[in-house]
Amino acid sequence: MPFRLKISLALFLAIILSALLVPLFVPVPPLQNTVTEKDLADADSQFIDIDEITVHYKSSSNPPPEGSPTFILLHGFGANLFTWHEVMDELGVYGRVIAFDRPAFGLTERIMRGEWRENPYTSQAQVKIVLGLMDALDIDKAILIGHSAGGAIATQVALEHPERVQGLVLVSPAILQGGGAPAWAKPLLYTPQMNRLGPLIMRQVSGEPGLNFIKSAWNNPENLSEATIQGYQKPLQANNWDKALWEYSKANRWVRLESQLPNTKVPTLVISGAGDKIVPPTQSEKLAGLIPDSQFVLADSCGHVVQEECPVPFVETIASWLVGQ
Repeated sequence: MPFRLKISLALFLAIILSALLVPLFVPVPPLQNTVTEKDLADADSQFIDIDEITVHYKSSSNPPPEGSPTFILLHGFGANLFTWHEVMDELGVYGRVIAFDRPAFGLTERIMRGEWRENPYTSQAQVKIVLGLMDALDIDKAILIGHSAGGAIATQVALEHPERVQGLVLVSPAILQGGGAPAWAKPLLYTPQMNRLGPLIMRQVSGEPGLNFIKSAWNNPENLSEATIQGYQKPLQANNWDKALWEYSKANRWVRLESQLPNTKVPTLVISGAGDKIVPPTQSEKLAGLIPDSQFVLADSCGHVVQEECPVPFVETIASWLVGQ
């Protein structure tokens, strides 16, 4: 073998070995000053055991009118039930309102690999958690209000269990376009190297990248208050939040629902902010066109989080839609 080829081969092998071995020796300092989810609870926080996981939820303070519907609110990626704080009591005028933290987010328990029988971070497991929450709270049917990735879970529940869903409100739903790592890269996420580095990568959420992501959700980031930023970042004080977010990221797969949308059997309202930079309004309008008995509403001067940036028109839109049901 020519000397130059030997050198090239040796360099190539050295690079491969470095890529395989170096991540295993990268120091991963433990999270500092973290506490349990219940230590971070608010005065109105409630906890309930659903299968293997303790779920954090809140209810509207208003007593629901007799015979009114129940609303269950599902937040999107990187958020928690705080995202509904501007509209929970206002929606409570029209029915019972329950918002909960999806696994890996908020103050819902973060159980680790080896502690579960079924991975709670998959989309199918989260469908089961919605149904389990309804069963535990004695809710036969509900209107599911899903924001962004929460809209995909809500839609999945409606498609698989239409008898439990009275209606759908999809707010900037992340359904037609997939998220997360591409399918070909998924096996790499389960390697020892990535399982070591993954939580470190997730910790970027607590820094400037996470803050920039929050700002991108607003049509006008100047409307983003320090209290709102704190509401999103508070759960990042919980034990193992980085590891749980990594488990969610590994388990997160784009569930292709587009071909199933014409089979939706419940009335549906799709709301999009005209200034949404994360899920373009054209995508939400297209989604509405694929769902029978659906209505599309475009909210002016609003971004991805219509329920926070434009809470009054958000509630008014849902109230008007309810009249027609």
